[in-house]
Amino acid sequence: MKTLLFTLILASATAFAADPPEIPYDADATFLKLPDSMNFGEVSGVAVNSKKHVFVFQRANTTGPAFGAAASQLLEFDQTGKFVREIGKNLYAWAYAHDVRVDKDDNIWAIDKGSDMIVKFNPAGKVVMVFGRKKEASDEAEPWTRVTPPRPAVDGQFRQPTDVTWDAQGNTYISDGYINSRVAKYDKNGDWVKTWGQPGNKPGEFNIPHGIAADNSGNIYVADRQNKRIQVFDTDGKYLREIRIDVPAPKGAQPWMATVAPGLEPAPNHTPGSPWTVCITPGPTQYLYTSDSFPGRIYKFTLDGKLVGMLGKAGRQQGQFGWIHQIACPSENELYVAEVVNWRVQKLTLKPVK
Repeated sequence: MKTLLFTLILASATAFAADPPEIPYDADATFLKLPDSMNFGEVSGVAVNSKKHVFVFQRANTTGPAFGAAASQLLEFDQTGKFVREIGKNLYAWAYAHDVRVDKDDNIWAIDKGSDMIVKFNPAGKVVMVFGRKKEASDEAEPWTRVTPPRPAVDGQFRQPTDVTWDAQGNTYISDGYINSRVAKYDKNGDWVKTWGQPGNKPGEFNIPHGIAADNSGNIYVADRQNKRIQVFDTDGKYLREIRIDVPAPKGAQPWMATVAPGLEPAPNHTPGSPWTVCITPGPTQYLYTSDSFPGRIYKFTLDGKLVGMLGKAGRQQGQFGWIHQIACPSENELYVAEVVNWRVQKLTLKPVK
């Protein structure tokens, strides 16, 4: 059965008011059709353009050693889920796929955590702009190593970037990511403007800014994963507010990897309320979707931070989730979720409680 319907019946109006409602949904894990000779690898990114074509950025087609192999592949599917093409095959920037985005002009942006690069393709799949630069494969060049405290951030240089977004004026914002813990801003021509943020847990600081998105008003939302919050800024980097997922895991919930041993807490990025993703719907009334890896749910918020509802849990079955790494939300009730450890993209059709 290709599509499963998940339906929740609320017991009472009191329960509905006290707890965020569960949103019923259909899940289709077979919507995207690969050629018979291909399989998905770790799917880290998913995006949708104006024609409803779906773009998948995955860790597959690897070359190199078993560990530390180059692992990035960008694929396009049409609105019916049929495979169209591979974009940027054997691209110099491909190392370790992270996220993919499509801007208002249907340009495709790939964020590669391994090469420290962000690449902009036009709709035809040709490279038109490059940000960052990977370490040279010459002399005794080696990948960046982690040191404590981290090396100072350098303008125009990235270390494990994660995501990209844009404002109405065409300015570009890059979340720079696992090491530098900041947001970098470029103008519409690709010229450096400024940066804000540094490692830390105070307002305006970050501990792995893992996703970034903008609303119609130009506010910038950053999924500050290890600090368990989504921070909101204006286009100049002024801190405005934060959104938190303040919902405990249900009793008996299991993480995707294994049960949690008594007295042993999950890793910080696998605790309830650690946002891995941020996606904002289009239209005059916008909503924000985010997700965590444990208990593996998707959360729907208004832009002012009110939790509207939630859905799903960790698992391997259709309609369950294995580390949602990116969400594409072309409309309020249509989502595409990229799952790292389940090696797939699921198309979700939400059926909100009225």
